[in-house]
Amino acid sequence: MTLNRCTRVPRRGFLRSTAGAFAATFWANETLDAALQHTRTASQPSDLKITDLRVAALPFRPLVRIDTNQGIVGYGEVRDGASKTYALMLKRLLLGENPCNVDKIFRKIKQFGFHARQAGGVCGVEMALWDLAGKAYGIPVYAMLGGKYRDTIRIYADTPEARNPQEFKDRLKKRLDDGFTWLKMDIGIGVLRNISGALSAPLSSPGLTQGDNTVHMLTGVEVTDKGIALMGERVAEVREIVGMDIPLSMDHFGHIGVNSCIRLGKAFQKYNPAWMEDLIPWQYTDLWKKITDAIDVPTITGEDIYLKEPFEVLCREHAVDIIHPDLATSGGILETHKIGDMAQQYGVPMAMHMAGSPVSSIANVHCAAATENFLVLENHSVDQPNWGDIVEGVQKPIVNRGFIKVPDGPGLGFTINEEALKQQIRDPKGYFEPSPEWDPKERINDRLWS
Repeated sequence: MTLNRCTRVPRRGFLRSTAGAFAATFWANETLDAALQHTRTASQPSDLKITDLRVAALPFRPLVRIDTNQGIVGYGEVRDGASKTYALMLKRLLLGENPCNVDKIFRKIKQFGFHARQAGGVCGVEMALWDLAGKAYGIPVYAMLGGKYRDTIRIYADTPEARNPQEFKDRLKKRLDDGFTWLKMDIGIGVLRNISGALSAPLSSPGLTQGDNTVHMLTGVEVTDKGIALMGERVAEVREIVGMDIPLSMDHFGHIGVNSCIRLGKAFQKYNPAWMEDLIPWQYTDLWKKITDAIDVPTITGEDIYLKEPFEVLCREHAVDIIHPDLATSGGILETHKIGDMAQQYGVPMAMHMAGSPVSSIANVHCAAATENFLVLENHSVDQPNWGDIVEGVQKPIVNRGFIKVPDGPGLGFTINEEALKQQIRDPKGYFEPSPEWDPKERINDRLWS
């Protein structure tokens, strides 16, 4: 038989034909079939094409599944609180693309993301592309980023406020008992409500209500000396329980003015916080620098920032001491890795915000493993016993004594437990249903220039 150099021969057929009589003598068909079970014959990365994008509606965190012509699928996750529409609208730009061209596709779709939750679709798709590429080549995502600096990822668990101070201290004590080596507490003006003389604020100020959309500095809310002392007492009680040896981060201060932020920072200095988080919105670089320069407590922001460039402004100006990207907002795995490398050039470490399912968590783990200036990764779900049930193939429990082991399997390194996932989704009809309404119907010019 004469073969044209462009003729494609299936691997199974190639082995049989080239082995010839030798194979017939020494390899029965059953033996050859058994050997090929351990050989990746399905994946031919150069011919891999995206054929579909579907979504499963986990509560507050939609999962993305990208299908291919070779039966390999990849999983990602839309940011918590974001609409699944952010991912589905990208389907028309993905069909027919080779998912191994992750950076090329990301540059094609990144214009359809924006800061905060609007970035959820782009980031969820990007995670799924890396999962697919790793599976196609048979290697973990961290290896595709250049290898890993660590085998386990340090976790901190956000600890919500409690009206009862003893209940709050018990929550943090449990974190220590569970093996966490980095803690975070919520401490904000919520504990001061209804305490006369603790806050100065206009009557019915929007800064005093939950879910407020008024920018912090525009509410007129300021903390009094009495309020600062009361908040300091709460932190002192926590330090009595957990000691001074463990890092203790702080978050959720409330919509207060810049001067109150500075006064709080000075009052908390004696308790050596690991950081004070999101004191004001990230966009106000000059005001962040004013706060950072005025206090001797590390400052941090970044969970709502999309793409590397705004992070570089904060790092270049040394407006904050630590950056805090959320991989489901910042642009995905590769962009967050680039953010970390950029920050390191300015001497700025990187912690990582994460409030998602195990899919997003494990994507973060790969990025954290491959980024040298990484500090610690957040997890909001350590108190939910069934949180990790939707994935298999990774160490269980996923968060074990305050750390997550970096998976070594191909792609993100997990498989989906379909039964567990179906139990957790909001609507049984929302389990990766077909989405033909999002198929491309007309040619659209999406480029950013004429």
